[in-house]
Amino acid sequence: MDELESIIEKYTDGYIQEHIYSIEKLNIFAAIFYKDVAEIYDCITRVRNVELNPSGYSLDDAPIMGLLIKVWKLLKEIVAYYEKDNAEIISILERPLVESAITASYLIKSDSQVVEDYRKISYKDRLRILRELKQGDVFFESKAGKRLLKSVQEKLELEGFDENSFQEQKKNRWKLQGKNFFEIFKEVEDEKLYTSTFGMMSESIHASWNDSLDWCLYRNEDNTFDPFPFYHPPDIRFLTTTLIFCNRPYKLWLNHIGITDKYLMDILQWVENINSILYVHFDKLYGNEHG
Repeated sequence: MDELESIIEKYTDGYIQEHIYSIEKLNIFAAIFYKDVAEIYDCITRVRNVELNPSGYSLDDAPIMGLLIKVWKLLKEIVAYYEKDNAEIISILERPLVESAITASYLIKSDSQVVEDYRKISYKDRLRILRELKQGDVFFESKAGKRLLKSVQEKLELEGFDENSFQEQKKNRWKLQGKNFFEIFKEVEDEKLYTSTFGMMSESIHASWNDSLDWCLYRNEDNTFDPFPFYHPPDIRFLTTTLIFCNRPYKLWLNHIGITDKYLMDILQWVENINSILYVHFDKLYGNEHG
């Protein structure tokens, strides 16, 4: 609790008011705030109900915890690139960040069978490794091949799975509950947000033409193109919407593991409140400065 208190105590009304009436100060404030939010998420993943989980999390909860940790690790990296004025790399990191957060929320709202399905679909390529071994692939005679094979076998043994444990996953074409990500997204969030957030974020992963237009090319007046070898600076819109997706699973997680301390939930609500203030004031300032 002391760690969390030391994070938020500097956000006095005076400190906030000082930083929300100019674009320059707002962006400085945002970088500090989002870095602190990542630390808050980090702290929450270290909170445990020792009565329910005295020594650690079961295979039903550990996958969710893994996703929550991935969220704050990616958020810390995004903030680092925010401070480096590198919007292009942020656009690449945001996609797995949002996918991790949405999937975590979906799993928390689901039962243990869905969580088991989530674990099983991750073995698609690992089962291919076992098939290739049986087909006599010489790679598995090398030290690297043997290490890889041992890793796969140890994970299957941990979970009590074998090569015949994945019939349902094969039937569903290795999709969680047979659903594509859009179907999962709209069960957790407003489906109208999908296209302008996760949908467009995917372009950075799949190397689309529009992604190159946005980040890597300069358009000349005659509609020819030259290289754009620099990075574009970000603004807070890269994180204000994304943070909505991130905050939700941490709230759900506290309820899921039986943490009844109102202080922690209030901090997560505080994160949403400050994030909303940032967005509103940026929108006002951006409109004024850009007509």
